[in-house]
Amino acid sequence: MTLPERQVLVCINERDPSAGRPSCRGEGSRTLKDELKDAVKAAGLKGRVRVLEVSCMDQCEHAAVCAVYPDNVWYSFTKARDAQEIVKQHLLGDTPVERLL
Repeated sequence: MTLPERQVLVCINERDPSAGRPSCRGEGSRTLKDELKDAVKAAGLKGRVRVLEVSCMDQCEHAAVCAVYPDNVWYSFTKARDAQEIVKQHLLGDTPVERLL
């Protein structure tokens, strides 16, 4: 079995709109996940990097949230338009995207 070097965990939790906390899916995390997957594939990282859906990461006030492991880097208020930058700067260049930390 080949294991990935990194995993990008994207919260896709969805709460009822009347809930007291926001939810990542309501902030576009599903589209973010799709864009990250496409960017990983385009960068030739498929197999080395896995983009995974996860449930609540308990950082709802910072939605949409994603985390890169094993780097233990957490991104908040992330949008689909940030996917290319995360892949290029962090996953290829080993430098976290500071403005999203």
